[in-house]
Amino acid sequence: MTGTTRTTPETTTSTTGRLISDVRDALRGRQHDYTSGPIGQAIFLLAIPMVLEMVMESLFALSDVFFVARLGATAVATVGLTESMMIVVYTLAMGLSISGTAVVARRIGEKDADGAGRAAVQAILLGALIATLIAIAGAVFAPTLLRFMGAGEDVVTTGTMFTRVMLGGSVTAFLLFVVNATFRGAGDAAVSMRVMWLANGINIALGPLLIFGIGPFPTLGVTGAALATTIGRGTGLLYALYRLTRGTGNLRVRRSHVVFEPRTMLGMLRLSVNGTFQVLVGSLSWIVLVRLMAVFGSAAMAGYTIAVRMVMFAMLPAWGLGNAAATMVGQALGAGNPDRAEKAVWTAARYNVAFLGIMGAIFAVFAPWIVSAFTSEIAVSRVAVDGLRVMAFGFPLFAFGMVLTQSFNGAGDTSTPTRINIGVFWLFEIPLAWVLARQTSLGFHAIFVSISVAYSVLAAVSWFMFRRGTWRTRTV
Repeated sequence: MTGTTRTTPETTTSTTGRLISDVRDALRGRQHDYTSGPIGQAIFLLAIPMVLEMVMESLFALSDVFFVARLGATAVATVGLTESMMIVVYTLAMGLSISGTAVVARRIGEKDADGAGRAAVQAILLGALIATLIAIAGAVFAPTLLRFMGAGEDVVTTGTMFTRVMLGGSVTAFLLFVVNATFRGAGDAAVSMRVMWLANGINIALGPLLIFGIGPFPTLGVTGAALATTIGRGTGLLYALYRLTRGTGNLRVRRSHVVFEPRTMLGMLRLSVNGTFQVLVGSLSWIVLVRLMAVFGSAAMAGYTIAVRMVMFAMLPAWGLGNAAATMVGQALGAGNPDRAEKAVWTAARYNVAFLGIMGAIFAVFAPWIVSAFTSEIAVSRVAVDGLRVMAFGFPLFAFGMVLTQSFNGAGDTSTPTRINIGVFWLFEIPLAWVLARQTSLGFHAIFVSISVAYSVLAAVSWFMFRRGTWRTRTV
């Protein structure tokens, strides 16, 4: 037949070879101009290290809880309460990271290497100032903060040092967010990946040694977990700063870049305020949903916790694709090519829908077996299985909306996704959950249904706002 393309062993081998070569280049961090060439390849090169970076974050979160749980309920309560306080640190850091990524990506797209270096310095200086103030307050008022969070005296007695180390050392966590955001904005995703693998690798390895006093290490209990985390993050931060000044990728900071630029700093602060509020909206909506679920009893609450943890485990790698789209948008706009930016968004969205669609199918089919690894209680398992299946149904649409909202951030338009989050999560999802939970017979199912429906609304609203195209003319 004519007009058809025949697939031969040679073409299959060639395609496989190119795929292997691209994976190798992505992991090695080979320099690549993301403002030109095939869009699919560019997304792939950025996404591989970004996804692997998020996978390591997922593994660290699981391992940390695994070892601390061996110390008993008081230790777990200490970690839980302190992590609740650390949300403030993470939220502020993520807000500043959004602006850092957008500005650095724009300068790289403009082929302004010096401007990118100066922008990275302004983000780091601003982050260091904010983080230092938080760290001092946290270390000094650790026991007061624990009591404010509702900790009993047993938790305050055994957990004060843990909280002091975590909050006092939060500078490392804050600056890791910021420095890695500048690497991602520059397209140096492999550097960011190595930084986080180093930091979390040290943390995972050192944690049990300091917690249980294995070998020559002292037995520090739950404080050992905090010390391991701070040492790991501190080491990762030093390596990140070394790579930043060495300049082996697209971004390099020289001595001449280390100056205060109030105008740039104020611009980043303005973007980060919206970015911070954007992250805060999502975080607070989860807290409200927890409160609504709690009225259905401890079994429902435990099942909800298991289901949401598994969903977050799947979502973190998907954020890697969202970050890749943000970088592509920022650099393409800097190069004066908004059409390429839009094409990159649709390409990344297709990839993300496919990834989370597969994860959703796995959760839907294998939910009972997945949940059985966490609990053997029938009542808890029933809630967790139901939650996994209902939320997994909305995965593809959430994947689509996730990429679009991240793309606004990459363009420097942090206000649009903030408004979207307020509308979808605060004005729609939470009222829907309340009405369904209180006014219908759905019971705890209502919470999961509202989450899945909100995913659909997020996708629709994000698509509408993105198609308006106002992000194309944003300046940063």
